[in-house]
This record gives sequence, structure tokens and C-alpha cells, in this order.
Amino acid sequence: MDTAGTNAVSNGNMSLADRDREGFFHPFTSIRDQRVNGALVMSSANGCRIRDTDGVEYLDGAAGLWCVNVGYGRTEISDAIHAQSLSLPYFHTFNTIANEPVIRLSERLLALAPANMRRVFYGSSGSDANDTAVKMLWSYNICRGKPEKRKIISRAYAYHGVSVASGSLSGVPMVHQYFGLPIDFARHVSRPDLYRDAPARGFATEEAYSAYLAKEIEEMILAEGPDTVAGFIAEPVMGTGGVLPPPKGYFQEIRKVLDRYDVRMIADEVITGFGRLGRWFASDLYEIEPDLILAAKGLTSGYLPLSAVLVGEKIWDVFETVAGDGRAFAHGFTYSGHPTCAAAAMANLDILERENLVERVAEMAPVFRKTFDDRLLDLDIVGDIRSAGFMMGIELVADKTQKRSFEASAKIAGRVSLAARRHRLLLRALPNSDVLALSPPFITTTEDMATIADLVRAAIVDVTDELKAEGLL
Repeated sequence: MDTAGTNAVSNGNMSLADRDREGFFHPFTSIRDQRVNGALVMSSANGCRIRDTDGVEYLDGAAGLWCVNVGYGRTEISDAIHAQSLSLPYFHTFNTIANEPVIRLSERLLALAPANMRRVFYGSSGSDANDTAVKMLWSYNICRGKPEKRKIISRAYAYHGVSVASGSLSGVPMVHQYFGLPIDFARHVSRPDLYRDAPARGFATEEAYSAYLAKEIEEMILAEGPDTVAGFIAEPVMGTGGVLPPPKGYFQEIRKVLDRYDVRMIADEVITGFGRLGRWFASDLYEIEPDLILAAKGLTSGYLPLSAVLVGEKIWDVFETVAGDGRAFAHGFTYSGHPTCAAAAMANLDILERENLVERVAEMAPVFRKTFDDRLLDLDIVGDIRSAGFMMGIELVADKTQKRSFEASAKIAGRVSLAARRHRLLLRALPNSDVLALSPPFITTTEDMATIADLVRAAIVDVTDELKAEGLL
């Protein structure tokens, strides 16, 4: 019996949302919510706007997942993908095989990156970039005769991915709790939180708070044993962990500690790379001096999956020194250095450079911030607005004076996100906190910014009224 044909006829009579329920296992989605509420099925997009299959248009205040930096509908990228797929759609890069797009892309990335970067290794996602960084550090230390130097220090609520290794580096509880993570190489210290943690600890200056956080890392290195600690990993601005910019002097204080104990610095620039903070790499903005840089999202503006690990000279010099015995770095993926993805990245970088979009973010960032401060800071449940470049976090609280949080079970940020969707705006409610995240495309106009801020305000007002009616305020 031809069951495939029968299923096709049956599915043809179902809505896309119903077919979604029956076939698609969504990431980071409640199965119950999918079954009860159904999917929002997207069909087309252009600029900063995206439309669903009912023709409803939404403003995208989140650039997809922090990634559609140049906006939707860029035919230059689509044309580059099409042209490359006609000539060489795919071939692997194992065993010294290469292709022209990935060679040219590697040259270009090294020209844009901090000066100490020497080579580029490719994958398909931020998660695999983090995994690659872990294995590079392990290999680096084995090559140096220090095989016990394997632990990597991350931060509470940091997000570095969801594979076994990157999920262990992540400090987000929901990424751990049903998977038996983290595995034993990962350690976590405090995240920098200027809104809650610094004042609670009585620090009068950001510099003093930075020194305290660096001391915490040093104490962990000493407690674990310096000969067992390989690296420290951090996003220049924490994204999913709350949109938390670093306090002044943070990375400089940490760098002193890392150098003291021969610990390498990994900058996870999956979100911040390629202009989101108004510099090509936030490592330059914050003077991080990383040994490895991880990049993904903005590399292709999400048009195709591609990630990169940029390898600094301290690590590359060791790899090159030991290469004389013919050993291979036995790590990589089927799609490492994928030529069509590399062509998409080249076209994306062309747009960023030709339209001066990185510089535009730096110029427009104060306007972005002021637009939201003016429209939201008077609201009863807006406790804090923080931003860097085109990244913003809006923290919602039950009491502004006391900074009292809502009960986690109330999921206030999630309610505001759904209310915003009813107002035809897409933004993100971050996990494990009542923080709304905004990260618009770099082409967002001042008029669009004002509209987004007005719609966020309307959504917050809606939910505030509901909470008052429910006796929660």
C-alpha cells in the first residue's frame, strides 16, 4: 500500500499549523504550547518586516535570533548563493581540499579581526563553534605537555550553545536540567550584573565591581588548581543571560588573572561579531585580547548556517610547532568550509561594508537607547533598560523601588512578548528572567525604532492592566 501517497492527500486537507503539530519537533518550545496554541507560520520577509501565511505583517525587533543584521530580502546574498550552487554547491574541506569562496572569506575575516588572529576554522552553528574551541584548548594543552589543563570557566546564565560541550559551558538552568549537564570540565562564576548584583554587594564604582569579579575567577582557578584550568569563556555582552554589558575595566582585570595562571581567553562573539555593537568585533571595543574568537549569526546574517573559530597566535604557534610529526587536528564537520555558505558570507560582508552598516550602528546606538528610555522608563513594571550598540534588555519588575522580581512561574516577559505579537511586533523574552531582548537589523530607521518602542510600551501596558486585574500588582 502506498502510505506516502495517502499521507500526502491527507496532509493536503490540513492547515499548515495542524501539519506542523503532526510533524515538526520545535527547538526550545513547549510541546504542550505547540499542541494547544499552534505555530505562527512565516512566509515572506523584506527589510525589517516579516509576514505570516495569513498575510499579517510584523516588525522584527529581534533580527530573527540576533542574526539578520542586514535585513531581509537582500538579493545580493540570494544571487551569490544561487551562483555558487551552480558552480560548486558543495565539497568537503578534509585532507587539504579547499574552495575559492572559503579561501577568500578566511583572508577577509583575518583582515577584519583583532591583529593577533592567525587562522579560521569553520562549522555551521554557534554551538559547534563552542565545541571546537573546547577541543582546540584541550589539544593545545596536550601539545604543550599539559594534558590535565582541561577545565573551562564560564559564567552563570551565559549562553554558549546546547550541544554536550557547549551546553555545559552555558549557565542557563533549562539547558542543563533535563540532560544531566554540565559535564565535569565546565565551571561557572558570577555574571556581571550592574542592576542587581553590584549594588547588592555595595560596590560604589564599576571598576571596584570588576576587580571583585576578577578576584572570584582567580579564587576559582586557585581552588581548582591552575594546572587544571585551560580557559575562560565570555560573551562581550551577555545575550540570553540578560543583555548585560560588562562593567568598566572588567575584561582588563580578568586578563591580568588569566595571564598570571596561563589560562586562555575565549571571546564568544556569536551575537556581537560583525557589527552589532558598532565595531566589527566587540573584542576590539572592550580590549578583550582573546586567544579564540567564536562567530556565527551575523557572519551570513542568517541567510545560510555558518560559524567560524578565529585562532589566535599563541594557540596557532603551538599547533604549527608540533605539526612536523604529521599529526592531524582530528576534528571537523561535513559542512566545514561549505562553499555556498562562504559565498553568502562574502555577499553579506559586502553589504555591511558598502553601506557602512557597522558605523551606522555606532552612530545610531544613542538614538536607539534614548527612544526607549523616553517611552518606557515611566512605566510601573520597567525596572531597568540597558544596552550596547543594537542590543537592548528591558527588565520587568514587580516593584521598581525594591527591584522586586515577579514570581518566575508568572512568566511576565513571556506574556509581554505574546502581547507584542498581538501588536504586530516580534521580540524575545529571555529564559530564566523577566527580560525582554531587542536586537533589530542594522537597517532599522529612526521611525521604525519609534514604532517598535511604542509597540513595546503598548504591550507592557496591556500586561500591566492584566496583572492589576489579577491582583498581582
